[in-house]
Amino acid sequence: MTSPGSDRRSPVVAWTVLTVTSGLTAASVAAWWVAAPPWHPWLLYSLVDLVVGAGYGVVAWLTLLRRAHLAAWIMAAAGVGGSVSAAATCWAMIVHRWPDLWGPAQLLDAADWTRVPGFYALIVVLPWLLPARPLSRANRIAIGIGTAFIALAQACVLTLPRGNAIPLTDPTLLTVRAAIEPWREPVLVLLGLAAAGGVLARRHAVPAGQRHGLGWLAVGTLLLSLAFLPLALDPVLPLSVPVSFAPLVLLGAQAFLPASALVVLLGHRLRDLEPTVRRTLVWALTTGIAVGVYTGGVLLLSTVTPASSAVSGMLMTALLVAACQPLRRWVRHRVDRLVHGDADQPLIRQVADRLSTTDRGRQMLNAVADGIADSLWLAEVTITLTGEPPPPATPRPRRPHGPPAAAGPPLTILLAGPDKEVGVLRAWPRAGERLARRANTVLVDLAPVVTALAELAIAQGDLERSRLRLAHARDEERRKLRRDLHDELGPALSGIALALAAGRNMLHQYRRFPEIAAADDLLERLVTEVDRQAVGVRDIARDLRPPLLDDGGLLPALHRLRERYATAGLTVLVRAPQLNLPDAIATAVYGIVSEAVRNAHRHADVDRCTIEVGSGPDGLEVCVADEGVGTGASANAGVGTRSMRERAEGIGAELTIGPASTRSVRPGTQVRLVLPGGTW
Repeated sequence: MTSPGSDRRSPVVAWTVLTVTSGLTAASVAAWWVAAPPWHPWLLYSLVDLVVGAGYGVVAWLTLLRRAHLAAWIMAAAGVGGSVSAAATCWAMIVHRWPDLWGPAQLLDAADWTRVPGFYALIVVLPWLLPARPLSRANRIAIGIGTAFIALAQACVLTLPRGNAIPLTDPTLLTVRAAIEPWREPVLVLLGLAAAGGVLARRHAVPAGQRHGLGWLAVGTLLLSLAFLPLALDPVLPLSVPVSFAPLVLLGAQAFLPASALVVLLGHRLRDLEPTVRRTLVWALTTGIAVGVYTGGVLLLSTVTPASSAVSGMLMTALLVAACQPLRRWVRHRVDRLVHGDADQPLIRQVADRLSTTDRGRQMLNAVADGIADSLWLAEVTITLTGEPPPPATPRPRRPHGPPAAAGPPLTILLAGPDKEVGVLRAWPRAGERLARRANTVLVDLAPVVTALAELAIAQGDLERSRLRLAHARDEERRKLRRDLHDELGPALSGIALALAAGRNMLHQYRRFPEIAAADDLLERLVTEVDRQAVGVRDIARDLRPPLLDDGGLLPALHRLRERYATAGLTVLVRAPQLNLPDAIATAVYGIVSEAVRNAHRHADVDRCTIEVGSGPDGLEVCVADEGVGTGASANAGVGTRSMRERAEGIGAELTIGPASTRSVRPGTQVRLVLPGGTW
């Protein structure tokens, strides 16, 4: 028998199961029609066997053709057991009507024991195997306990006195069987409730994208367990329940368990069968719910209406006619959720949800590729622009818990605009699969849209490169201007100051003349002013591009800025990590910070401000804040503010200037720069 995680296929077994279950189901229906037994609620158990045999036979056939998982073998056993049980019961009806026909007791009572292994395994073993994964120690223990219970229950049923399938005469064994038999239903209910609880616990623990189907599986397991609850409680708490209660609950469970097991077990392998499975599930569930409601309603109303009255049937028929279309829509919506889980959203919505969180070219294309892959259940989708290196031949999973990488060649679609090729879209199916026809068609139809997005990404990339070139050009201009100021104008002013000082010294011997004394005072003021202007020129040269940006990055330049303003009476607090930014970006960021600190020093009426640099959810965040008088709502943007905005636009960043978030009485000012992560 295959291991729980095996992905091998068993087509021979699959077709054998389908042949046996469908043949016996057809024979049972024919025998029931021929025997035409009078109606009794006990006949609902035969209907349960027919539904189990036909339903699980088809589900096991579909599963074994694609995945020989242990759960598929359990469903095959349930389908074969149910169909054999139904056939034995219907043949007993035939023999009851025509007693001369062949009907040994062992055959007629086969309905009691053929259903036990598969049907009990559906309750106490199957839920622990899903979703398919390496089994934990606790799950293995639960499966072992369930298997031992099934073996014990099967032995009890095979030795029933009335069927005598295995004659039991040993007094000791008879005593043991008599002691065990009353506990069969209570233990079954307890193990079933534990299995349903285990499914719910796993549903809570697994990622959201892997939960679809587990809720239905838990409900189906719970209903199967509750169907045996009256029998389990009967020895200690006898319950007066209708005979039809248990079979109706068992029929209700079949609306959940087979479909959920199929979806959870096959997962993405179900994609080729998606339309057929969806239509079949919608039809089966709608019909089953309608039959169940009709039967239950008629039985309930028959208790308050005369036995010969047709009122109950007419009322339930009218109710079902009125509720048919809303019921079908309700079922179809839940079947879509069951089959697709999170992927039941249209592809365009999957893509749009991811695009809403991105705003950059390559990020945008990656988001589109991920949305397509998730919606179409593909291993990987890549969009490669012209000029980019192609992706590896076998891509890696996109997420830690994602699908295994595909081994086969991808589907390649050329993305070509009106006048040139813009890129290539490649789609890999999941491991061991081929690309479904639906996925192929959708990708081809989606190619023009992806082409337009690729052209937009290329345009955005060109714009970013143009911005960077412009920023580099401005940076070079500032470097040249810094050199001119620092190496030419600054020394020239210093030389003029020295020359003026020398001329003043020459006039010292003539200071006794009033005119010479006045000229000496004028020269002294000129020397002082020229010296001040020379210092200002050096400061301007440093502000254009501090030399420390060339040597060690942004942080040393910010600390040098702090030291400069400390001598001017402004305390600047710097909170920033060591960053190695591109030259153009570092220069722009420093220029904005320097201008913000200068404004705080000149206009905010404060003795301290704060510079904070760090990584935020939107990228690199730079904030300069003070607790000063604020900018005012009607304040006009000056040269410094316009300069900051130009620098921010040059590197593709967002700049906001507004009140600081402080508890001070004064509003303060905050200059906040956000640089998206894809730009540095």
